[in-house]
Amino acid sequence: MTSLNRHIFAKLIASLSLLSALSPLSFADSHHWTIEPRKLPPPAAASAQLRQSIASTAAPDVAMRLLPFKDSAAFDWNSLIAQRSATDDETAERLVSALNVTVSQQMIEGVSVYQLTPEQLDPQFNHRVFLYLHGGAYVFGGGLGGISEAAIIANTANIRVLSVDYRMPPGHPFPAAVDDVVAVYKHLLKSTPAGAIAIGGTSAGAGLALSSIHKFKAENLQLPAAVYTGTPWADLTKTSDSLYTNEGIDRVLVAYDGLLGAAALLYADDADLKDPLISPVYGDFSGFPPVYMITGTRDMLLSDTARVHRKLRIAGVAADLNIYEGMSHAGYAFNLASPESQQTYGEMRAFLRRYLQ
Repeated sequence: MTSLNRHIFAKLIASLSLLSALSPLSFADSHHWTIEPRKLPPPAAASAQLRQSIASTAAPDVAMRLLPFKDSAAFDWNSLIAQRSATDDETAERLVSALNVTVSQQMIEGVSVYQLTPEQLDPQFNHRVFLYLHGGAYVFGGGLGGISEAAIIANTANIRVLSVDYRMPPGHPFPAAVDDVVAVYKHLLKSTPAGAIAIGGTSAGAGLALSSIHKFKAENLQLPAAVYTGTPWADLTKTSDSLYTNEGIDRVLVAYDGLLGAAALLYADDADLKDPLISPVYGDFSGFPPVYMITGTRDMLLSDTARVHRKLRIAGVAADLNIYEGMSHAGYAFNLASPESQQTYGEMRAFLRRYLQ
């Protein structure tokens, strides 16, 4: 080897050593990146409605989001839940009226359930049902206020929806929510074939749907035909990459520390946050039904969604992953006139038509 070649080879080895030192694993083990402040323009490739909405909104204030939870032991959850419920109830009532959806409440196996019936059923969905699980960080969304997206699904898919008003903390931490879903599902199976049932929801509701299927499998129940997971909260620990990369960018969740982190601990009580019935991403996804998945590039739960999708594909499960440019957490559920919303629910209807038997 010539002197020149030895010099080039030595430089190559040095470069490879540097790359190894800078590998993601090395950073994850011993380093954090410090990101300089930067300007974030409205996403040019998003819909005009979404760009305008982002442009007219102030940047999320992470510090203000964390402030109420600095003394978590003294935090008044019941007061916050009551305030949120009043607003959610009004929103749900307006939406149900605007969408011409009929709502009735009933008790199934001791669990409060709302039945939502659209003005016109899709003939293909006669005797089919969507079992809906509301979001709200496992703390909010109880009662009538939790049926808003259920009404949207009933209206856009023209399908009968049963929205489970599952028990939540502070009074009823894990496993109450999973137990309630299992009880309602078992009752439903007495009159409806599993192939005629879809299950799903958004955020915590999507995570609960995945956890419930883990539980259905453990109890050897027949599984639903289709699953909808809108930006699922699938890992309640602060592990997923987008919890860091989209902090202060997601206009809805804003930050994990504060409300989300406190809600995770409140829900889990003394249980392990990595229990698959709490954080379903840690479970076994073999044998799962087909899953329709939604997230956005500014969603703090983008990584949760991506991680579940990867687990599903590794298990050989059909999984339809849809990522919307510039969209924050569950943005599709807030502006029904936007292309993001219309595509989300329009494609959901096609998904249900494909898999419900």
